[in-house]
Amino acid sequence: MSKLFSPAQLGSLTLDNRIVVAPMCQYSAIDGTMTDWHLMHLGQFAVGGAGLVLVEASGVEAEGRITPGCPGLYNDDNEAAMARVIQFFRDYGAAKIGIQLAHAGRKASADLPWNGGAALTEEQGAWETSAPSALPYADGWHTPTALSDQGLERIKQAFVQATERAVRLGFDVIEVHAAHGYLLHQFLSPISNQRDDQYGGSLENRMRFPLEIFAAVRETAPDTAVGVRFSATDWVEGSGWALEEATQFATELKALGCDFIDVSSGGNSPLQKIQVGPGYQTGFADHIRRATGLTTMAVGMISDPRQAETIVATGQADFVALARGMLYDPRWAWHAAEVLRAQATFPPQYMRSHPTLQGEPIPGNPPKK
Repeated sequence: MSKLFSPAQLGSLTLDNRIVVAPMCQYSAIDGTMTDWHLMHLGQFAVGGAGLVLVEASGVEAEGRITPGCPGLYNDDNEAAMARVIQFFRDYGAAKIGIQLAHAGRKASADLPWNGGAALTEEQGAWETSAPSALPYADGWHTPTALSDQGLERIKQAFVQATERAVRLGFDVIEVHAAHGYLLHQFLSPISNQRDDQYGGSLENRMRFPLEIFAAVRETAPDTAVGVRFSATDWVEGSGWALEEATQFATELKALGCDFIDVSSGGNSPLQKIQVGPGYQTGFADHIRRATGLTTMAVGMISDPRQAETIVATGQADFVALARGMLYDPRWAWHAAEVLRAQATFPPQYMRSHPTLQGEPIPGNPPKK
């Protein structure tokens, strides 16, 4: 039997298989509210055979969005639009659905990628950004405001309120975004966190605010599977956030009741030197999983079904999360099942496309005997 297509647990939630559609920014929201694009984009994955689909990074406050086109979960309009997507999953999909709650920090107020992705200018509608320290991400980027105690509390409450909305909507999974150079990663890394209070300096202090955020989300959603995506390294030699620190962070998350971790890397510095290749981040997931025993997702350049099967079957991770591979082939899980001689869920409307069901009758045109 294929290990990739075997059932698995995320907390008390049972998934049909170990294939996850990773959160993928679409930059197509209006004022933080999803559009028909998101219904189409996510809906195709609802019926595509994956076990879990994660909604893209959703800002817990308007200022926490990466771009003006990023969704949020901070007002009633945001919530109502997401309800449409969830209802589609419930009516037609076999996959479970989760949301990634995020705050972009100093990397917020950026233009859409197809417009260049640079920091917005005042004429383009730039907004004030905030971060652990008043350090811009790179030359030409906004200098963020260093968060005061009041600012930290505001953001914590924004995560709590977004979690309340996510629970009310009925999301099966909540993932807290602490990767890719966004706000919680900014606190973890000494590259971006140069505070001299209880939230800066030592590893214990740098972890403090991200752990407080996770604890608040966990408490607000006690019956929901809650996990964290974080970067295992900054990929900046000689300084910054690295694997052993990330492992300690995972250990602390486990003590707070974390159900899973989603291990990525990079994104916090333009000086990063990433060694990209097939499965280039899987070793990080493997190391942290073995050190902590946490349920783990591997992500990054995973595209071949046999590669995904090997990652899971050899215990490097419990799940594989695909992003670009799913964009290129939304039916990836169906095709992987063929390769691995396994079964993936098909909606009845598409059953005639299944290789083993070519003889299924068509109303008014039954097959010849």
